Amino acid sequence: MKALKTLMFGAAVAALALSAGTVTRAQGKDIVDTAVAAGQFKTLAAALQAAGLVETLKGAGPFTVFAPTDEAFAKLPKGTLEDLLKPENKAKLTAILTYHVVPGKVMAADVVKVKEAKSVQGGSIKVSAMGSGVMVDNANVVKTDIAASNGVIHVIDAVILPKTSSSN
Repeated sequence: MKALKTLMFGAAVAALALSAGTVTRAQGKDIVDTAVAAGQFKTLAAALQAAGLVETLKGAGPFTVFAPTDEAFAKLPKGTLEDLLKPENKAKLTAILTYHVVPGKVMAADVVKVKEAKSVQGGSIKVSAMGSGVMVDNANVVKTDIAASNGVIHVIDAVILPKTSSSN
């Protein structure tokens, strides 16, 4: 009986150590690494690189990022993305990308309690909760609370634009 208890205790400790190691690795990835690992944010990663924002979003944070998928970027009018990625449009690209970032770690449970969120860009993102869904400006939040070591990612299905950039 004592051997069985020792074996069960050892298995429990091993399982705990294994799960703790998994959590540590997951929490060790910052927002950029978490997004890249997801595989559906290649365009966002390229845009962050072009705007020089990768190091910022690898910083201490915390940040909340409303991250458009590759499909969301594909919905932009033809030529828009290519134009934004040009070096001469870096300021405009930076403004659009920082509009997707809110200072602090805002989890889904908190997002539904607010009507707007002040972005790093300076503009206010309209937040509306309807039924079981949440929208930020004109984008649906399709996945929430993807934890990173320096914040949280909420996946959206459209690129949101600051009011001053809507005249694309």
